[in-house]
Amino acid sequence: MSTPVMHGAEEKPLDVAWVRKQFPSLQFERNGHPAAFLDGPAGTQVPRQVMDAVQNYYLRSNANTCGAFATSRSNDAIIASARSAMADFLNCDKDEVIFGQNMTTITFALARAIGRTLEPGDEIVVTTLDHDANVAPWRALEDLGLVIRQVDIHESDCTLDLEDLRRKINRNTKLVAVGYASNAVGTINPVAEITKLAHARGALMFIDAVHYAPHGPIDVRALDCDFLVCSPYKFFGPHMGTLYGKREHLLRFRPYKVRPAPDTLPDRWETGTQVQELIAGIGAAVDYLAELGRRCHPQASDRRSALLAAYRAMREHEMTLFLRLAEGLLAIPDLQFFGISDLKRLHERCSTVSVRLANHTPLEVAAFLGERGIFTWDGNYYALNLTERLGVESRGGLLRIGLVHYNTAEEVDRLLAGLREIRAS
Repeated sequence: MSTPVMHGAEEKPLDVAWVRKQFPSLQFERNGHPAAFLDGPAGTQVPRQVMDAVQNYYLRSNANTCGAFATSRSNDAIIASARSAMADFLNCDKDEVIFGQNMTTITFALARAIGRTLEPGDEIVVTTLDHDANVAPWRALEDLGLVIRQVDIHESDCTLDLEDLRRKINRNTKLVAVGYASNAVGTINPVAEITKLAHARGALMFIDAVHYAPHGPIDVRALDCDFLVCSPYKFFGPHMGTLYGKREHLLRFRPYKVRPAPDTLPDRWETGTQVQELIAGIGAAVDYLAELGRRCHPQASDRRSALLAAYRAMREHEMTLFLRLAEGLLAIPDLQFFGISDLKRLHERCSTVSVRLANHTPLEVAAFLGERGIFTWDGNYYALNLTERLGVESRGGLLRIGLVHYNTAEEVDRLLAGLREIRAS
């Protein structure tokens, strides 16, 4: 995707006023200041219809699965509906969608299942740019004698070193694990290209799409990846995780499960009772995005088309804001900008950036901004390999700013004013 994007005559730009009305938490204040939630990479706010879906589950459908009575059947219908929604979100079949506790737990479970089929000396490739939830589960397999190879980055712009990646994928590689987008610096990785490299060597491709999901559409069929994981709480839903897996792989690998659990898809991978009220919220989150898309493109013929329209409008809005943010950040003396800063390369990143301000720790800056109602994040955000590689882990990490579609230009300006104020203090 590139930005900015001009809408065709049949599409409308994002109605930010309407969007903000859908999110009750945006009314929150701190010390008399309206809250500016610039902490989206750690988890977005949720629209009213997600809250309603969770509450309505408790009122009308609070039962376990597969019972011969009304509330259990309603529960089953809600889970099936949410699974269909996620299938449209990912562009896959319903039985290829797995619900789980969170991305980290899902990835550990999948890694264990894949690991039991591998042999000492087999290799897995991970990257320096990833959240540790896409590194630690694979590194845990070193206990079985597997070799883990880690791809380096270009430090100047925090992009993957693709030549290093090509060198590290070889005939012994069994799986390549890569993030779709960096949760720390916003880099969008060329995952389709990397998938082709992995498959050319006979390796599986696992994509962590947690950070990309709020910012761009996911099409697992077009990517041809073998597995992809995302977290609804990063795209306006509840705190859970979802896994896509190609049907052939979900049937081939053996998950760890209790004996009475079905061995059919998708149940064989959903260990134990799910958090069913939150699954109701997942379906509502997807439907919120689809509703937004239909407002931008009333001719959208189905949910997938509406979702794509929503992402076109969201991307344009977010990157317009990000351009304003980046220009302001780059103009602040003594501020170090991490990631792609070339404003002609915005198509290679999403609207997340990390910075450091001279003479102030990221924690000091985050606390200063927080008292003024501007919510950002400090530390390493579990992108530990990256903060170590950049030499900032021992110095408090980074200050992260993340924009999503409910943010505004006024919030960006408040942030920039706050950074200038603390710098002058």
